[in-house]
Amino acid sequence: MKKEIKKVGIITKRNNERAKDIVKKLHAYLKKKKKIVFCDQNSFEICGEKESYKKEKMLSKVDLAIVMGGDGTLLKTASRTSTKKTIILGANLGTLGFLTEATPSKLIETLDKILKGDYYIDKRSLLRVTIYRRGKKIRTFLALNDAVVNQGSFARLIDLDFSVNGRKVVNFKADGMIVATPTGSTAHSLSAGGSIIHPEVECLAITPICPSSLSMRPFIVPGNKQMHVTINTQRREDAEKIGLTIDGQNCIDLQYGDKITFRRSKRYFHLARTQNRYYKMLRTKLNWGEVKKKKCV
Repeated sequence: MKKEIKKVGIITKRNNERAKDIVKKLHAYLKKKKKIVFCDQNSFEICGEKESYKKEKMLSKVDLAIVMGGDGTLLKTASRTSTKKTIILGANLGTLGFLTEATPSKLIETLDKILKGDYYIDKRSLLRVTIYRRGKKIRTFLALNDAVVNQGSFARLIDLDFSVNGRKVVNFKADGMIVATPTGSTAHSLSAGGSIIHPEVECLAITPICPSSLSMRPFIVPGNKQMHVTINTQRREDAEKIGLTIDGQNCIDLQYGDKITFRRSKRYFHLARTQNRYYKMLRTKLNWGEVKKKKCV
């Protein structure tokens, strides 16, 4: 039996004029339903609330968080996921909206179903990324889509050592590499030649970016394994940075000898769904399998 939703959070994209009227309507609807409403720093003034909440604090308090934006706003929210199993409803105010569930026009209708318990949880794996420098842990991140080691601002091949559970797998040179969750398999990894992975498969995908050897191909690692990547390339100039990008949101400079560990987090990102549209999303959002007819000139 699903838990009653009493506390609801509203998260909106910064400076999104399109969201104002929708957020006001949403806030009024939730108050009418006698829900306790928490607003983030971008929406509390629009809603007339006296207090705003940071995403981390809000997600640890509410039963349901409504994220108004696009996939990028959802990715930022995922990086702040707490240990509480907060349900997330994505409302698409962006462009692609691959991860979102409702359009603005269908938001109240979708919420009606969710508040009545007519929904299911789409549980998505999160990637935990930790950077070690000279043996000391310096940063840890959560990612819903992927983590990318890349050339940064200098276009030279990077020398990478890759191991799984302490066992060496391969040393290779490439423009970089992507470690993706099944959710992220349809993002940067797919563009680099990786496979589409159903989100219920518990695994991580490793996709080299333009490797120097054509035999270096994408591959899949079980979700219970821990991977390590060591940076073997030493840049000669300060401006020649190697980067690590988390979900396209956070960018960190890497140094020679840095070791990055990747593993599936114990936390999950819980998306509310009112119907299973995964394959339809592949067809409509990615134009999967579609062949465009050429016009005769």
